[in-house]
Amino acid sequence: MIAHIFHGLRHKLRSYRKGEDGTASLEFVFMIPAFMTIFMGSFESGLLMTRYVMVERALDITVRDLRLGNFVAPTHGTLKAAICANTVIYPDCNTSMILELIPVDQSAWNLPSSEAPCVNRSATVQPVTDETVIDPGQQNELMLIRVCAIFDPLFPTTGLGLRLNRSQQGGGYALVAASAFVNEPQS
Repeated sequence: MIAHIFHGLRHKLRSYRKGEDGTASLEFVFMIPAFMTIFMGSFESGLLMTRYVMVERALDITVRDLRLGNFVAPTHGTLKAAICANTVIYPDCNTSMILELIPVDQSAWNLPSSEAPCVNRSATVQPVTDETVIDPGQQNELMLIRVCAIFDPLFPTTGLGLRLNRSQQGGGYALVAASAFVNEPQS
C-alpha cells in the first residue's frame, strides 16, 4: 500500500519535473526587478539632469538681467521670482530655493566656502529673506551668485534615488548652480 503511494507520488513528481509550464513567468519574476531598477534609475537620472539644466538656465537668464541693471533695488524675492519664472519643471520653487549674492575681492581672490546655503526644510520657521534688498555690486565689481534648490527624488528607494546625497536640512537632494558676473559700467 505504502509502496503504491510512493510509486504514484514518484510518477507525479517526475511528470511535474519534465513539464515546462510556467517557465516564462519564472524568468519574468527573476528579471523584472532588475529591469525596473534600471528603468527607474535612468528616469531619475534624466529628471535630475533636466532639473539641473533648468536651474542653470534660469540663473543665467536672471544674471544677465541683473548684470545689465534691469533690476531696480533687487530683493531676494524678486531675484527668486525671476529665476522661478524661467524654470519649467520646478515644484515649490519659492519655498525650496535660496540664493546668495557675494562680491569677490579681485585683489585677494577670497572665495566663499564651498557649501552653498540651502533651505532647511526641517525647521518650522524659515528666515525672512524675500524682502531683503540685495546689493548687486558696483560698476566693474566681480559678483558670485549661487542658487541652492532642494528636490525630492521621484523614486527614493530604488537605483539612483538611494545613491543621491541627502541634504542634512530636511531631506531631499540639493542642486547648486553658480554663476559669476562683472557689473557693466552704466552710462
